[in-house]
Amino acid sequence: MNVPYKDSKNSINERVADLLARMSREEKLAQIHALWLILDAEGQHQLRQDSFAGIKSEGWQARLANGLGQITRPLGSHGVAPKDGVKALNSLQRYLVENTRLGIPALPHEECLVGVMCRGGTLFPGSLNSGATWQPELVEAAANAIGKEARSIGCRQGLAPVLDVSRDVRWGRTEETFGEDPYLVGVMGTRYVRGLQGEQRDLLATLKHFVGHSFSEGARNHAPVHVGERELNDVFLLPFEMAIKQANAGSVMPAYHDIDGQPAHSDYRLMTELLRDQWGFDGLLVADYIGVSLLYQHHGTAKNAQDAAHQAFMAGLDVELPGDDCVGKLDPNDQHTLPDAILDACVTRVLTEKFRLGLFEQPYTDENAISFQQPETLSLARQIASQSLVLLENDGILPLAEDQHQTIAVIGPTAADPLAHLSGYSFPVHALLEEAQESVAQVVTPLQVLQQRYGDKVVYAKGCDILTSPRMGTAVFPGDVEDSASVHVPSPVCYDDSAIADAVACARQADIALLCLGDLPGLFQSGTVGEGSDTDTLALPGVQQALLEAVVATGTPVVVILSGGRPYSLGGLEEQVSAFMLSFSGGQEIGNALVDVLSGKVNPSGRLPISVPKSAGAMPYFYNHHFKSSGTPVAQSFGAKYPFGYGLGYSRFAYRDLHIATEELAITDELVAQVTVENTSGVDGEEVVQLYVRDVLAKRVRPTKELKAFCKVKVPAGEVVTVTFTVPVDMLNYTDQPWERVVEPGDFEIAVGSSSQHLPLKGHITVLGNKPRVLPKMWKMESTATVNP
Repeated sequence: MNVPYKDSKNSINERVADLLARMSREEKLAQIHALWLILDAEGQHQLRQDSFAGIKSEGWQARLANGLGQITRPLGSHGVAPKDGVKALNSLQRYLVENTRLGIPALPHEECLVGVMCRGGTLFPGSLNSGATWQPELVEAAANAIGKEARSIGCRQGLAPVLDVSRDVRWGRTEETFGEDPYLVGVMGTRYVRGLQGEQRDLLATLKHFVGHSFSEGARNHAPVHVGERELNDVFLLPFEMAIKQANAGSVMPAYHDIDGQPAHSDYRLMTELLRDQWGFDGLLVADYIGVSLLYQHHGTAKNAQDAAHQAFMAGLDVELPGDDCVGKLDPNDQHTLPDAILDACVTRVLTEKFRLGLFEQPYTDENAISFQQPETLSLARQIASQSLVLLENDGILPLAEDQHQTIAVIGPTAADPLAHLSGYSFPVHALLEEAQESVAQVVTPLQVLQQRYGDKVVYAKGCDILTSPRMGTAVFPGDVEDSASVHVPSPVCYDDSAIADAVACARQADIALLCLGDLPGLFQSGTVGEGSDTDTLALPGVQQALLEAVVATGTPVVVILSGGRPYSLGGLEEQVSAFMLSFSGGQEIGNALVDVLSGKVNPSGRLPISVPKSAGAMPYFYNHHFKSSGTPVAQSFGAKYPFGYGLGYSRFAYRDLHIATEELAITDELVAQVTVENTSGVDGEEVVQLYVRDVLAKRVRPTKELKAFCKVKVPAGEVVTVTFTVPVDMLNYTDQPWERVVEPGDFEIAVGSSSQHLPLKGHITVLGNKPRVLPKMWKMESTATVNP
């Protein structure tokens, strides 16, 4: 008997229509949720019990006979050898394909922000590192490599990239962002999607967290967001629009917060009217974990689980993740809560993606073809890490002498701690949520490589700990207590300063001290940065400031290497140390990358993707603020110690000869600006050339400056290169009415330089016209750059 949906010769639309017509309501409901299972190769699967998600699904085994939409993190949910994990996933798929009435396979998803988040996956540098490279091609290459690792374990949807635009570095999830500029985030996010999905979109990227999640009240996890429609569109929606329209992103994930009282998971205007109707998004809208149930558990906009499901799916959601908390409580015969038309639309989109992904033809994964930790992948991770290191201060002490005869004191809590150089969304860190210890042997620490490179010239002292021990049990969630004012949770941060004396002795016997300071990632206050690990200060965690002051007081030249998911203050010692470098979350190759840069093998070329504010009192701070953001008079706490786009190297560059091809442009034209960059030093180097624009007069208040073009260029010692930027006038738009981007005729200032504050070259253009131009759906969103030696 010929079954049309099983015949790959038929069109996807024909296959979907045929399969949908054969499905019962129970089978349709099964396709719009996941299950979070601990899978077993012999089919003895167990429901994952999770204190955060609160999953207590009853009767899931019987309901599995109706099929399953997605399987949540089949390898990433627990510590399992990849081969065993693939066997277990195949066991589940075999049951669904061979033992259910319709044989519909599940769509497996995994976290993959900085690598596939399961045992053995390559641990790439964090998103801030990617942003700090200012090299979109590296981001695309990394995502491509991550995609290959994901496909090799059967993953068909990755929950990345994060397109939140950083606004307040106190927010624990700052480390997951590409930075604070919406254009930079959009370019990097677009490249990530292209790299992960590939040309065939046979693995779905998932854009998150839709939208504005990073502008939460007080930089607190899940807190409400206070933002107007225009700022929402110009800043926070822009990266999502770019990744959907330019890279055909396959999935979007709403956020946990509410905006002006409207939870993201039930926002019809954003999920349906904007995403689908206006932008033309054709993929899957999947819930953030327990985001649907939070509508009744936290937000209080739904009366129960059934009502929460009604609100979310009527608003446009397709799949509940990570389990069936709310969908599992629906009465299949209840047409009011989930009408047939809405259910059929969701299931149609789910089945369409399953056919597109080839799951019906290839539901199983070859357990002998897992591809982790390939040499070219490790080389790429090392390259991204080295290209992302941002040198903020250097009195000439770096690079270290090629034949280092001086004694090097390596001091600090992050020098030998592998976890300190990983993102919160890496598997070893995430495992701590389960109070499990995962091997971090693949992480090459700074101390390891320094000892290999300089041998007995290296002496080491830890100096202090950041945490007493990585642990869970510190988080308190809304509803756990009557009033947050009564919360008194002991901090895991360590304040024991007894080891500082050993560090001082170590520094005194050395000619130079490399002081490694920073964060320890951990979710929900199990660390000092990461999801749910927000802060109220930019002071170094624990007693690290005291350690820094004591080592500086020895008189030994100090090089500070600050790792972690946010910048910290050095308490006024920034100019007193000999060098200061940010390494963010450098991943498993950080030791090699760091020593490459310290030794001069690689000239540092990372530039800040976020501003380093003067103090927590400046928060929220971002370079592209409004003129009046600094207050009247200017608040002394306002501003950045080190601005967006800033960074030093071992070379010096001079900018000259800004030439704008045409200063009067039609409203549909392109700005062409040419600049000359000279390497005035004797060291080959790389420079990030940046072009900013200011709208001089507009109907609405506009930022003081906005990044519109950038290019990292290699300039040999003593040589000159010419960079030509082409910027569509479309990119000079702003939002007038909600979701309506317009370009207004008038004057614009053009500035080019090496950071948002060092812009030595200035020019201007005039956009001609009698009235604003409303941009079409597919407006020109990116600039281009060409380099001529």
